Amino acid sequence: MNKRLVDISNLTIGYYTKRGKLVHVLQGVSLQIKPGETLGLVGESGCGKSTLGQALMGYLRSGSQVLGGSVEFAGQDMFGLTPKELESVRGNQIALIPQNAGEALTPTLRIGNQVVEALELSANISGDAANERMIELLGQVRLPHPEVMAQRYPHELSGGQQQRVVVAMALAGEPIMLVLDEPTTGLDVTTQAHILDLMRDIVAEMGTAMMYISHDLGVIARVSDRVALMYAGEIVEDAFAANIFKSPAHPYARGLLESIPRLTLSGIPNSLPGQPPIPGTLPGCSFAPRCSSATEICSSEPPELEAIAQSPHLVRCHHWQQVVATDFSQELQEVFHTINHASEDEPAIELSDVAVSYHRPGFFDRWRANSEPPATVGDVTLTVLRGETVALVGESGSGKTTIVRAIAGLLPTKDGRIQFEDFDLTVAVNERPIEIKKRIQMIFQNPDASLNPRHSVAELLDQPLKLYFPKMNRDERRARQVELLERVRLDGRYRLRYPGQLSGGEKQRVAIARAFAADPEVVLCDEVTSALDVSVQAAVLDLLADLQREHNTTYIFIAHDLAVVRAIADRVAVLYQGRLCEFGAVDDIYSPPYHPYTETLLGAILVPDPDTEPILLASDTPELAPPAQGCPFQRRCPRRIGDICDQETPPWQSPAGADGYKIRCHIPIEELVNGQSAIIPAES
Repeated sequence: MNKRLVDISNLTIGYYTKRGKLVHVLQGVSLQIKPGETLGLVGESGCGKSTLGQALMGYLRSGSQVLGGSVEFAGQDMFGLTPKELESVRGNQIALIPQNAGEALTPTLRIGNQVVEALELSANISGDAANERMIELLGQVRLPHPEVMAQRYPHELSGGQQQRVVVAMALAGEPIMLVLDEPTTGLDVTTQAHILDLMRDIVAEMGTAMMYISHDLGVIARVSDRVALMYAGEIVEDAFAANIFKSPAHPYARGLLESIPRLTLSGIPNSLPGQPPIPGTLPGCSFAPRCSSATEICSSEPPELEAIAQSPHLVRCHHWQQVVATDFSQELQEVFHTINHASEDEPAIELSDVAVSYHRPGFFDRWRANSEPPATVGDVTLTVLRGETVALVGESGSGKTTIVRAIAGLLPTKDGRIQFEDFDLTVAVNERPIEIKKRIQMIFQNPDASLNPRHSVAELLDQPLKLYFPKMNRDERRARQVELLERVRLDGRYRLRYPGQLSGGEKQRVAIARAFAADPEVVLCDEVTSALDVSVQAAVLDLLADLQREHNTTYIFIAHDLAVVRAIADRVAVLYQGRLCEFGAVDDIYSPPYHPYTETLLGAILVPDPDTEPILLASDTPELAPPAQGCPFQRRCPRRIGDICDQETPPWQSPAGADGYKIRCHIPIEELVNGQSAIIPAES
């Protein structure tokens, strides 16, 4: 077991710009992985994680080159192999599981055919043998009814099921090494926890080594034996997972851990200031400009990667002894700050018995008088007060985005009413007066999809200013653009940049600035932090809180990360299959009584502690539509009490003295309180 499967030695990778300037991406990286070991690779966007993972497979992006060092896998120099030899290694010995399973699968091929194709290429088997092995692989990754799943197309599968198919394809050649590049980003908490359990079981059964790349420290804590922390193209800390998470020795590790919202701590964590530099551009420590412990030596001499007291814990810091001597648990308690903003009793948005359906009956449906399936969202009654943040939480497919899009006028409602003052918002957005459009704005989940790559930041911000403030002249609009950028903590010079020249966090800030260009009263936030680094996420949450405090803005905030929700929300609405299960103040939602579905969501949360196991109370089996009657959670509920759950709609209940807090469940509320222990893990 001591033999090295992966030996990366002093690897430096870079590229030349059009002006002939050499830019480093990786700088002097050394890393080893043993057979059967899982290494978690962590760091902010742009630190070189994906480049290192690709280098392990002998791949370089166009224009990049190895400037020094070597990559050995199973005794082979990966950059010394011919293209033919690389083909025999990739898939057979080492396989990649990419971030976006939907993009990795061919939309026009059935799932079974794609797995068979992987078997033909990687395992050199075909015909009946390949079909039999395909069914085995789909069962191995715990897809229900593999024979049925094999006949489906990718769009007929949930995100979690698509990711399982990609895992099956990666296992086709029975590789001894897997490289996983953010494979659970964008998945809801229960699906993510089940996928990670699957990966841990595969490693245990097959003895496969893994390099798991992620910026999610909860995920890394769950799967990793060892963790390597990257910053500006360098390894700055390398240790067993328990050491990294319980006693980090590098200020950067502590900064990332302190940026994570916690279920056990209320408020928003402090974010790391600044951003990583281009590797190799600073004379001393790359982290010095962002480090509160930096001294003169940090700016002049680059630190070496050294062992802590002859242990396998490596750190690149001049002052690691001082960092280790500081009590991290006490330090963590001090970085959270509460949000102070005033909300009013006056409603901003009122939803009354709202139903939304994607079903559009065809000719034969009308001819045969087929019964209509249950609505995607049904019977949602909710009041959002001025100046408050109401979070909509639930798994993928729970109707969160559907509700927000209906409020925005992007989806028609089937029944019910959505009221904004005296205006009925059930009309489409193109039928709304300009003043209503101005007062209700939306920030979309993916800024790459919502920002036109051919428009500069100035043009992106100019569009809403021209639309909503037609009397503004050019100079006034330019001054307003600079003001908006400064409000989201970007320099005014960002006006001249294009989206492709911005980091993920910077793009999201531009999207926020564009939404606030209209001076809105209500902002609909659709998963605005889901793909961001933890440090950027904390900064964006802080920014949203500041803007709310300044303008008394009302937020409807969609998220599947319940720790983020606790950090920013005033009240929380829990949705399953488009039906409300629980609603109340954030402190009520995060303490008993829990609705069984809320309990399931909270139990699946991953925390940055390798000793804390998630509590998986329900399967991640997706449901395409809610049941026609009874409780919407009946088929997955871990606390189902009988036929009443299948046949009768559960009643709303509230504890004695509750102020607006309610649960929709057949289990008496006294049993929900007394029959449950707290499932939010206590962090050390």
